[in-house]
Amino acid sequence: MTIIDLIILTLASFLAGIVNAIAGGGTLITFPALTALGIPALIANVTNTIALSPGYLAGALAQRKELYGQKRMLWILLPLSLAGGVGGGFLLLQTGERSFREIVPWLILFATVLLILQPLIRKWINHLQEGSHHRISIYWVFLFILPAAFYGGYFGAGVSVIIIATLGVMINDTLNRLNALKQVISFVINVATALFFIFTTSFSWTIVIVMATGSILGGIAGGRLAGMIKPQVLRWTIITIGFIVSIIYFIK
Repeated sequence: MTIIDLIILTLASFLAGIVNAIAGGGTLITFPALTALGIPALIANVTNTIALSPGYLAGALAQRKELYGQKRMLWILLPLSLAGGVGGGFLLLQTGERSFREIVPWLILFATVLLILQPLIRKWINHLQEGSHHRISIYWVFLFILPAAFYGGYFGAGVSVIIIATLGVMINDTLNRLNALKQVISFVINVATALFFIFTTSFSWTIVIVMATGSILGGIAGGRLAGMIKPQVLRWTIITIGFIVSIIYFIK
């Protein structure tokens, strides 16, 4: 890995940090950047998960006030998030490089479609909040959050959209409070998966540190730029990138 390669990854992770802070979908920038530099797809996914996981902490801390009164829900959701993240990471390592490369185009396409549906999902959740006060029993959360956490551990792009949609169906609460839960769940999934990878597979710590630094700085910049950049413009830019990247992987 040359100095130029590390600079490219720093810029990619910095942009990903900005994107995650404003609209989501940063993995659609960093993962292709890693594979473009010759890193095998499976190891690129492992590296990406470990490098970007610290960025989720800032999002969780920023909304910690909205978690007040949700202790019971956290006690249910966090163990599921932990188990799902580790389970998804384990499944990834069992997949193998060749099989994972065949799945990657579909995963990127799926994440891109989720970004397209994101505004519709938010409107749907708002509609639910204005409608019936009845929700599915929180114990049914096992059937919904666990698969989402597995997906987060396996690939992760777009998992926040899946989680917020699931929470909106199950829990009668404001979108802000559901979003705070989503941030914590996403953080736990990514950290659990990252720790699993650290102790079970090999990767470059140099790349991880460079990308983690870039993503953290990008997250800080994204927070400051949030009022200046229209989220829908940024989101559609990432969607376009996602479609282009998925087509390239399908062709390969």
